Amino acid sequence: MRTAARIDTIPPYLFAGIDKKIAERRAAGADVISFGVGDPDFPTPLHIVEAGIAALRNESNHHYPSYFGLAEFRQAVARFYERRFSVTLDPDTEVLPLIGSKEGIAHLPVAFVDPGDVVLVPDPAYPVYEMGTLLAGGHVVYTPLLPENEFLPDFDVLDGDTLRRAKILWMNYPSNPCAAVASLDFFNQAVDFCRKHDLLLAHDAAYTEITFDGYRAPSILEADGARDVAIEFHSLSKTYNMTGWRIGMACGSAKAIEALGRVKTNIDSGIFNALQLAGIAALDGPQDCVAEMTSVYQRRRDLMFRTFESAGWTNLVPPRGSVFVWLPVPDGHDSAAFTELLLNEADVVVVPGPGYGPSGEGFV
Repeated sequence: MRTAARIDTIPPYLFAGIDKKIAERRAAGADVISFGVGDPDFPTPLHIVEAGIAALRNESNHHYPSYFGLAEFRQAVARFYERRFSVTLDPDTEVLPLIGSKEGIAHLPVAFVDPGDVVLVPDPAYPVYEMGTLLAGGHVVYTPLLPENEFLPDFDVLDGDTLRRAKILWMNYPSNPCAAVASLDFFNQAVDFCRKHDLLLAHDAAYTEITFDGYRAPSILEADGARDVAIEFHSLSKTYNMTGWRIGMACGSAKAIEALGRVKTNIDSGIFNALQLAGIAALDGPQDCVAEMTSVYQRRRDLMFRTFESAGWTNLVPPRGSVFVWLPVPDGHDSAAFTELLLNEADVVVVPGPGYGPSGEGFV
């Protein structure tokens, strides 16, 4: 049999390979500490679990769900955006429930990218921005995220031919893996840039609720005119420890939401209603669970950075958002060598920076 040519451009998924290494070490008897995939070790809050159990027991939820999600869930998402970001969304035209934000991120290029079109992908970044582009036949152009620019893209380095061919600009703040944050002023600049060059601005906002030291992350939809050119992907996974539940949402430009929805309704059958009802309980319910979780993450962050400093790292700046630490490797090592050293000598798993893009070299 012959596979599609596009598959030849797709490497094995980064974290699938890491899982295999962990399994091999554990099978050999090692007590592995994994800092691989960002999967919370907290349980889903009890009030969300109980809402899901109650919904499971209701047999009316055992049938096909709506292709566009429950109206009640879309309305809960709109209330969340109003409460959290002071952004008013139309739940019928500007909100689309997703089977986890990864699914929507991967499908977006199918709706917007023709073979040969350019997608501007941050480097380093969550690999799905690039893989979704390649599966749609698009061409990836990296926008390097460098420490000297606080891991923000420099739009001035993009040439005219690239911009003429470009369809989508991806951003992600607070970011995975760099743990960088962006201001609303920067988002306004990004929106203006996308409007000037007729780009869809796609923002992955999975970590906006996990922030520290008084910082509160903005939504791209707070920027002036963003709802004309931007779509934002959000998720209940990290905010409410619901990674395994697979529920998220896309919000913003009605045109982008309609196009992505057209792809989804032809590919999947929607989110199980019981999960959406649990999601409503998460969004509308008490939020003290989020504050408590974030305080634990901050204590862990502070402990890690004290430990790094005692081990000889200097001039490290603790991140103000996300669940990540983007650590420069010690002198004399590249990312792969340092990753192997930690695994072989300490049974500690980290992710080598180039797994997120070429500019990740020198970090784990």
